[in-house]
Amino acid sequence: MTAPNVLIIGGTGVFGKRLVRHLSSQRGLVLNVSSRSAVKATAFIKTLTSPQATLHPIALDSQVNLQEQLDQIRPSIVVDCSGPFQGAGYETAQAVLKAGAHFIDLADARDYLAGFGAALDVTARQNGVCALSGASSTPTLSTSVARHLTLGWQRVDTIDMAITPGGKSEVGRSVIEAILSYAGKDVPLWSNGRLTQTTGWRNAKRINLPGLGRRRVAAVETFDAEYVGPLLDVQSRVSFSAGLESGVEQRGIEAIAMLCKHKLIGSPIALIPVLLKARQITRIPTSSSGGMLVDICGLNADGVMTQATWSLVARQDHGPYIPILPAAAAIRKLLSCTVGAGAGFAHSALSLEDILQEMQAYDIKTATSVVQTDQSIFEKALGARAIKALPECLQQFHAPSGPVLWSGEADVERGAGILPQVIARLFGFPQTGQAVPVTVSIDRKQSSHGMPIEVWTRTFANKSMTSVLSHSGNGMIVERFAPFSFALRLAQDADGLRMPLAKWWLGKLPLPRVLAPRSDTREYVDEMGRFHFDVKLSVPIFGQLIHYRGWLAPDRKG
Repeated sequence: MTAPNVLIIGGTGVFGKRLVRHLSSQRGLVLNVSSRSAVKATAFIKTLTSPQATLHPIALDSQVNLQEQLDQIRPSIVVDCSGPFQGAGYETAQAVLKAGAHFIDLADARDYLAGFGAALDVTARQNGVCALSGASSTPTLSTSVARHLTLGWQRVDTIDMAITPGGKSEVGRSVIEAILSYAGKDVPLWSNGRLTQTTGWRNAKRINLPGLGRRRVAAVETFDAEYVGPLLDVQSRVSFSAGLESGVEQRGIEAIAMLCKHKLIGSPIALIPVLLKARQITRIPTSSSGGMLVDICGLNADGVMTQATWSLVARQDHGPYIPILPAAAAIRKLLSCTVGAGAGFAHSALSLEDILQEMQAYDIKTATSVVQTDQSIFEKALGARAIKALPECLQQFHAPSGPVLWSGEADVERGAGILPQVIARLFGFPQTGQAVPVTVSIDRKQSSHGMPIEVWTRTFANKSMTSVLSHSGNGMIVERFAPFSFALRLAQDADGLRMPLAKWWLGKLPLPRVLAPRSDTREYVDEMGRFHFDVKLSVPIFGQLIHYRGWLAPDRKG
């Protein structure tokens, strides 16, 4: 029997080296390690300790006479680790498929992934081979985790993913180039159940990654946002963030993104040599530990509100091997002859377990936690009997399994004067307008302290404001617009709910009641049976801050 013959394009690059090291322990495998320089490939192979596979150094430039070179090497599988894939075409993949070999790449670039199947499926089927793209942390590992966690679920509401590598990990020019390629530019975001956009390396936040603590991450370009949303029929949001462990590096890339966004600098690619040199210093205080987090909320198979969280922590600088493990799993799958011909994403041929098996040789640990909620914070505050006495649409709005998206219209009137305008800008209040389109999304989840919370994002036209609500006992809800928090006492009446202000704080500091804003907030049913809201806020002396009122109905995605 002929030994499996695998060609690694870019075999001496950052990812190629790791894949070769990983595969070199497999007895009976023939690995062709390619580089533009055979001398460089030979030198790298000599660094491997007791390899079980047969390794051949190959001088190969995928841009020059690739078809002829493939005819000489005659590989059964080709893995493209070269990158970056931003702006890349499919010439390499086409040549591999026409040579009768399976093709795998580690691409994570949105445009490349979006066109992969359409560009290559016919060629792959004509030659009886398989082309698998995205065999890396994203979209293959991320999608595999999401599918595994939500297996059998009735509804998926939100998916938040984040990757934060250890700061001491080796980073090549191609990685920096990929990072900078979308800094300050529009990147896909699945929001309010639809594809929209955000800004690359902006909208930073801190996440709590079990085993690593809090790390800062920001929005990045991945295909997950526009792919996983429709794939799992995600009702509200799919977000993907990444973060650099070094605070200097993270805030530096955020600053570059801000400058690019406002066109204060041109292409940041010219900064790559400087950034690579700077890493020799900025990486000093960092660690060799990184991780990944996938947090999903929705209704499980029994219709119970559920938050499922999958986390991964890699130590001893083993995190950089994670991006190549889906490719290794795909090679193993192709060698088992269980994958049909055609072109698609690698996750379609793999399970999460296939990828986890490749992790066994490393100091990589994964964990899954599942929390179920049978009461919303409003049910806790009011009690089951009071909730059942509310009109049906209000019950639906506040139920733990209720729709997460509501849309409708609102009339908005901002207060006059300088102070009301300043406060309105601070809190993100909408502009004055009539019949303004409004969408409200409700994320029901657990806080970092394990307490049930609801994150409400109200979008008036294109202006959004977000607050975090929690139950504080004594029939009250606390709504936080950082850095302020407001305790609202729920009062049920014949029409619905009123929410007068009871207390307020700046951070943890209680503020005088006499200076508190006045809140006249009502939820009730209008004459058409729709959920109706009426919110009027004012401050002593200066008068009205804002008054918005309107109606909502479950969104078509709800």
